[in-house]
Amino acid sequence: MSNFSRRDFLKTGAAALAGITIAPSTILGKSHGHIAPSDKLNIAAVGIGGMGHANINAVKGTENIVALCDVDWKYAKGVFDEHPNAKHYWDYRKMFDEVGKSIDAVIVATADHTHAIITAEAMTLGKHVYCQKPLTHSVYESRLLTKLAASTGVCTQMGNQGSSGEGTDLVCEWIWNGEIGEVTKVECATDRPIWPQGLNAPEKADRIPKTLDWDLFTGPAAYNPYNALYHPWNWRGWWDYGTGALGDMACHILHQPFKALKLGYPTKVEGSSTLLLNACAPQAQHVKMIFPARENMPKVAMPEVEVHWYDGGMMPDRPKGFPQNKQLMGPGGGLTIFHGTKDTLICGCYGEQPFLLSGRKPNAPKVCRRVTTSHEMDWVRACKENPSSRVQPKSNFSEAGPFNEMVVMGVLAIRLQALNRTLEWDGENMRFTNIGDNEEIKICVKDGFTIHDGHPSFNKTWTDPINAKQFAEQLIKHNYREGWKLPDMPK
Repeated sequence: MSNFSRRDFLKTGAAALAGITIAPSTILGKSHGHIAPSDKLNIAAVGIGGMGHANINAVKGTENIVALCDVDWKYAKGVFDEHPNAKHYWDYRKMFDEVGKSIDAVIVATADHTHAIITAEAMTLGKHVYCQKPLTHSVYESRLLTKLAASTGVCTQMGNQGSSGEGTDLVCEWIWNGEIGEVTKVECATDRPIWPQGLNAPEKADRIPKTLDWDLFTGPAAYNPYNALYHPWNWRGWWDYGTGALGDMACHILHQPFKALKLGYPTKVEGSSTLLLNACAPQAQHVKMIFPARENMPKVAMPEVEVHWYDGGMMPDRPKGFPQNKQLMGPGGGLTIFHGTKDTLICGCYGEQPFLLSGRKPNAPKVCRRVTTSHEMDWVRACKENPSSRVQPKSNFSEAGPFNEMVVMGVLAIRLQALNRTLEWDGENMRFTNIGDNEEIKICVKDGFTIHDGHPSFNKTWTDPINAKQFAEQLIKHNYREGWKLPDMPK
C-alpha cells in the first residue's frame, strides 16, 4: 500500500481489491496483534460543520482528533478552532496523501452525494469508517460499501443513531416474540422536510464565498454554478447533492421495520408526490414497497409485507382505537405503525417510545445487545477489538448497506413515477425488469405557475424526451464527473 497513492486511485479507480493486501494499523496493530482498548484511535473527520461536529464531540473525550477536512472553512471554523492541533484540510484526498498513514479511523459527514466516494477510499486504505446517513446516494454505492466492508475487514457504522437505542431493541424483541402476530403492513411518516423543497433550479449564479471551495463540494456530481440556495444545509432538497426528506429521515424511521421484519430487497415499488421537478425533491411524497415472504422465525411468520412512506405533511390514517386528542406523529418527528394480526405496534423516530395499541405491556425476552454508550463510542469500541472476535456495532455496513438500498429505492420510485406503473425490481442484479428499452419520459424542469388578472396560468417547462431505462440505470449507478471515480466492485 505504500506505493498506492491517492492520484493512482483517482486515475484508475483503485486496483482490483483481490490483488491488494490491506494491512491497516487497526487490524495488524502496533505489535501485529490489535490496538489495545487502552490505546487511542487517531481519527480524521471529513465534513465537520454540521452533524460531523456532533460526531466529533462524541469521541473527542477519549480519542485523538488528528485531522479535519471541510470544503467550507466559514461553516467549519468553530470546529477548527476547537482542535488547533489537528491538521486542517480543504480536500480529503490531500489529507489521505499527507497524513493517511497516521490515521486509524475516519468520520464522514459531508453532503449525501460524496459519502460513498470518501468512505470507499478510506476503506481501501484500511481505515475504519463512521459515515453519516444516508450511507450513500445510490443503490450501487450502497452495494459497493457493503462488499468493501466484507473484503477489507475494517469496522464500519452508519450514523442512524436510533439503531443503538433501546427503542429499536424493544420493537425487534416484541415482534420476534410474536406479541403482535404476523405483520403484513407497515406505515411510516416524518414531519420533514424542514428545508426548502419543490423549488425551481436557480437561473443565476451567485458569487462563491472565499471560504468555500465549490468545486470540491460538487465532487463527483454534475457541476452547477454556485447559488446560495444550495449551500449550506439546504443541499438536502436538491437531487444532485441530497435525497430529500425520504433519504434524510428514512434511515431513522424505516430501520425498525427493516431490522425487525428481516427485510431484504423489495420486489415492487411505486411512488407519487407533489410536482416532481428534475432538479429538486418534491414538497411531499408517498412511496409503497412490497417485500416478499421471508423465512419464518420460531415464534412468528414473516409473510409478504407492504411498507408505506409519507412525508411533507402526508400521513397514514389514524389506526382504529388510537387515542382521541393524541397527536399521531410520534416523538422525534417520526412515526411507524406495524399492523399485526394480533395487535398494532406504534413507535416514534429512532424507534422511541414503542407501545401496543391494545395497551398491553409485552414481556419479551431481551435478545438484543444493549448499547450503553453513544452510537459513535460503540463504533470506537468495535474498532479496537480484534477482527476475529469483534462484536459489530449496531449499524455496521453489513446491515446498513442493504438497509440503505431500501431507503434510496424510495427515491428511485419517486423519480421514476412518470412511468405511471408499479416498478418491478430485481434486487440481486440491481435493475428494474419492466422498463422497456425504448420507453421515454419527460420531467418538469420549471414550474411557471402565475396568476394574471385573477386567472391561473400553468406554464411548465419540460425536458426533451428521456430514455427511461437509461435514466433509471443512471440513478441506480451514478455517472461521476471526470476525475472522480469509485473503486471496482469486489467479487
